[in-house]
Amino acid sequence: MPVYLAYALVVLIWSTTPLAIQWSNDSVSFLTAVVLRMTLAAALALVIVALLRRRLFDRPGAWKAYLAASFGIFPNMLVVYWSAQFIPSGLIAVIFALSPFVTGGLSWLILKENPFNPRRVLALLVALAGLCVIFWDQIRIDERSAFGIGGLLLSCAMFSLSSVSLKKLDCGTGPLEQTAGALLFALPGLLLSWWMVEGALPQALSAKSLTGLLYLAVLGSLLGFTLFYFVLQRLTPSAVSLITLMTPVLALFIGAVVADERLSLSLLVGAAMVLLALLGYLDLGLDSALRRRLGKKKQATETEMEVNGA
Repeated sequence: MPVYLAYALVVLIWSTTPLAIQWSNDSVSFLTAVVLRMTLAAALALVIVALLRRRLFDRPGAWKAYLAASFGIFPNMLVVYWSAQFIPSGLIAVIFALSPFVTGGLSWLILKENPFNPRRVLALLVALAGLCVIFWDQIRIDERSAFGIGGLLLSCAMFSLSSVSLKKLDCGTGPLEQTAGALLFALPGLLLSWWMVEGALPQALSAKSLTGLLYLAVLGSLLGFTLFYFVLQRLTPSAVSLITLMTPVLALFIGAVVADERLSLSLLVGAAMVLLALLGYLDLGLDSALRRRLGKKKQATETEMEVNGA
């Protein structure tokens, strides 16, 4: 599969997860919903690995990669769900937009790679401003918000550290094995947290909760994580972290299509800012092509002057 197709699928899948998370919490607590989601995803991943006759620990140091990846699930997922109780979704999206900065800093410290230059920093700031334009009405900070903001900043650090550490280890494990291993290593912590806080299975699941959980387990976790690790093996962590800029914007457009939500002017303006910022960050060769064209034009002018002078 082409890496950019996998990248686009990750963005699309993870843009739909906020709605699915709301559905999954319809008849159960957020902690139970997370545990059920990851347990089902882990079971499916291990069954598929067994059916394909693959082994999780056939490479030296594979367990280190699984452990590093598991931090993006536990305790990261619990921190995100807990923090979401204190702040609106718009502020969550804005804080997660800081992930490229955190990932870039960790890449410089751990991988000795500096992904930043003035153009990229400016592009990230424009993208952050675009998200602020979109979610301006939701950016309210009070005493309770401090808990949510602190938790999400911690989540950004854990997610970025997990991605950069995986790139550093580079054990060569397949994306499916990486997903199964990460879920397997994260599951004990999730189950222990659930047992200590709740410890009782839900009496019944509503149809909406069941639909959301199945979607999150199969697509959001199993397929989403597998594609994510596939992309991470082939691109830099900084490029992968840009997913956090695209998913909230696309999620709003999906909400407009699926839930018939109104597309506001601020959404359109902010989305345009984010798109332009991404184009500027990725540098698709437009500026170099322009420089070559200007160089050729200058050379042609100088040649013409020399001919006329002769």
